[in-house]
Amino acid sequence: MKKGEDQETNEGGFPMKYIVETEKTVGQAVVDLQEAVKKHNFGVLHIHNLQETLRKKGVDFPNECQILEICNPQKAKEVLTDDMSMNMVLPCRISVYSDEGKTKIGMIKPKALLEVLSNSESLMKIAEEVEAITMEMIKEAK
Repeated sequence: MKKGEDQETNEGGFPMKYIVETEKTVGQAVVDLQEAVKKHNFGVLHIHNLQETLRKKGVDFPNECQILEICNPQKAKEVLTDDMSMNMVLPCRISVYSDEGKTKIGMIKPKALLEVLSNSESLMKIAEEVEAITMEMIKEAK
């Protein structure tokens, strides 16, 4: 991936991952991502600090990795009203992490995930909307 270039990783015949590289530190990218999440009427439910969690479990892991669980309550309600079993893919997650000395922000694309799990056209529409919004959040935090 070239510096600053967005990456879509093609696995299983369709792009599943959306990853961008940033010049920011992991910490600054997380702060900026939180601002973008709020701006787009989503909320941060929790931030998992994977490096810290592993360290507390006695595992030394060199890479920083913070995983933000985000949600828009109205969109979540629409998804769950259509198919309650989709609770297993909620909330949306966006990761900010270091990899080979570079800071990256990425997610599994909601539409690609739901294409595997559901045939519902209404869910696809919601997934497309959420995907566009979350990609915009990532670009703004970049």
